[in-house]
Amino acid sequence: MVSVRSVVDRVGPTLLQAVLVPQVCPAVADVVIAEPGTAQVSAGDLVLGVGVTNLDEAIALVRQCADREAAAVLLKPPLATKPALRRAAGAAGIALISVRAATAWAQLVWLLRTVLDAVSGDDGGEGSDELGSGDLFRLADVVASVVDAPVTIEDTNSRVLAYSARQDLTDPARVSTIMGRRIPDDVFARFRSRGVFRELSRGRQTIFVPAQRDGTLPRLIVPIRMGGELLGSMWAVVAGPVSDERAAAFADTAPVVALHLLRRRAHADAQRRASAELLRAILEGKAGPRKAIAELGLTEQAHRVVVVDTAHGDTADAEGVRLALLERISQGIGQRPVATELAGLLYAVVPDGDGPGSWTELRAALAQQPGVHRVAAGAPVEIGELPRSAKQAEETLGMLRAGLLPDQVGSFDDVWTALVLHRTATAAAAAQVAELGPLEKLRSHDDDSHTEYVDTLYQSLRFPGDPRAAAKSLRIHPNTFRYRMRRMLEIVPLNLDDPDVRLALLVQLVSLRWA
Repeated sequence: MVSVRSVVDRVGPTLLQAVLVPQVCPAVADVVIAEPGTAQVSAGDLVLGVGVTNLDEAIALVRQCADREAAAVLLKPPLATKPALRRAAGAAGIALISVRAATAWAQLVWLLRTVLDAVSGDDGGEGSDELGSGDLFRLADVVASVVDAPVTIEDTNSRVLAYSARQDLTDPARVSTIMGRRIPDDVFARFRSRGVFRELSRGRQTIFVPAQRDGTLPRLIVPIRMGGELLGSMWAVVAGPVSDERAAAFADTAPVVALHLLRRRAHADAQRRASAELLRAILEGKAGPRKAIAELGLTEQAHRVVVVDTAHGDTADAEGVRLALLERISQGIGQRPVATELAGLLYAVVPDGDGPGSWTELRAALAQQPGVHRVAAGAPVEIGELPRSAKQAEETLGMLRAGLLPDQVGSFDDVWTALVLHRTATAAAAAQVAELGPLEKLRSHDDDSHTEYVDTLYQSLRFPGDPRAAAKSLRIHPNTFRYRMRRMLEIVPLNLDDPDVRLALLVQLVSLRWA
């Protein structure tokens, strides 16, 4: 339920002025236009006196609306401020609202209804679904009519959420902004150099940016705030400096737009939380592929599970870093991937291949994201096998964390050789194979004498018959490598000509290096 006073406050004093509001009056339910002989007024209506031309008609309308328990009558001056009309409204017990003379009635109807819809949605009642993008575009048209200039509504990252009609009456910068759905980098840099975004963050009511040498037309900018939080901004392309009245009218529309943006964000947050919970269930094998396809928008094609490890680890800032990265992944990387946080890591499910939103695209985008430390992907699988891909991604991440892979990004199917060695080493280590034979004596000698014979033996087995390659991997001269091999064989006699000896030693050394 919303009061007349609340509606007037939300629309703003530039468009509406409360001439009289009784202490007790019906809650606002709808908006109707009262034309002579056609008014269909119901309880709680805001009645717009569109066809009222004289005082007698105005008084008659006020009394008729009061009899039907309407919430308020809206008229333009000079009728709205006539003392006789005010007395009639007071006697009838109905609110009387004055509408700015230059306001278009049709646009006011839409503006009032969007306010009522937004307030109703904030009440959390049933049916308070997210406003569609069409609603925000229509609201942009309303705002454009108020400021009499083409308008864009943008979020805090300068992405275009909606724009009004008449965008052909602008400049190349605006056309590029709408075509790309965000301010182009060069245009953004010019506005930033003028301190526009700094002024937005400071909470100014309106910001005027003069024309620029490159032909960019002047801009009148209004920040969109709610509760002290910057939600976005509105940009109007104007011909030159704007009157205080017109600028104030533009600014007065910001609270209405803020309500829409808050509702959109709340709905998006709720959807994201639901998607994250479902994704966690799928990765844990608690939900089937049909639900994943139906509710997460996944397709039948092969997908990968990607695990992202942030650089902050378990520090106090880690959760904030992960949530910020999750927001960027969800909104700003190609086609939006399905993502969630689980056990301090970010998990995303993306299609295999090179298309929009694919693993290839996500991998390239994450490389540019601050706060990303390691990225691991499972092999491409069918939707029903996503838990397996998740396990593979986690195994690959474990190898990245252990420094067993040369890079900080890896995919399960690309690092199969390292995986074979790692799994072999893990099994061999569990069987304590490194403690068998003469290798233990060589390890003890290295520990006591600070020599590197174990590493030398490992590289000689990796590069059999190629002392130069073995020496290069050890970063020593080939002659130094040959000397080490002679000294090692004096300490621990080994028949390296026997292939089984070489194979057994290699298994032991792999267990030490890859476990």
